[in-house]
Amino acid sequence: MTRTARELLVSTVGKLAPDPHANRLLPLIARGAAQRSTLAALALEQRHVIAADRRAFLHLAERSAAEAESAAFFAMLAEGEAMAQDRLGAYAAAVGAGDVGAAAYEPLADCRTYPAYVAWLALNGSPVDVVLALSANFAAWGGYCATIAQALRRHYGLDDEACGFFDFFAEPAPELEQRALGAIQAGLDAGRVDEGEVFGYGRLLQGYEAKFWHALWELDQRVI
Repeated sequence: MTRTARELLVSTVGKLAPDPHANRLLPLIARGAAQRSTLAALALEQRHVIAADRRAFLHLAERSAAEAESAAFFAMLAEGEAMAQDRLGAYAAAVGAGDVGAAAYEPLADCRTYPAYVAWLALNGSPVDVVLALSANFAAWGGYCATIAQALRRHYGLDDEACGFFDFFAEPAPELEQRALGAIQAGLDAGRVDEGEVFGYGRLLQGYEAKFWHALWELDQRVI
């Protein structure tokens, strides 16, 4: 029996769901135990990730010109990254990661592996397979952002503007999901979906995201 795009997406998200204990920083933030300097580092690393991912998504949209549904998905992702970047400034300012902090900050190598791999996918990945892998990864990211936004208000006294970056990703994105489903269905109809590749892409995205959070957790442990 042929699966629908939604069935494949749900199955992929389930298979690639991260270990709930993999993100060691999230519980610290959730209970207000993370250092404020760690929150600043998160802002500075996200500044890099957002800019890098936006360029990668624009390239994917260009590469997908012959696959209109995939191109529309990646174009919308790029637009979303631009919107997120606009919201990141208020969070960065609130946690002390302004221009002075950015100039003195030393990037964490393991925080840069995720955007580096997204850039690799932009150059090498089959577009529809990348749509599926990214969609699965975004499901976990949205949950992380919801937890962080709540904790920032409760434990760190941040206002709605400062939490806007995380609120943006925590909110449901039905239009983006519909574009993903359209791209997946078109890929299924054309026989372009390779589930083995999707799982490989998604597993590596998950692993690199885990490295991102673990690097920040290690930084937090070093702060006295």
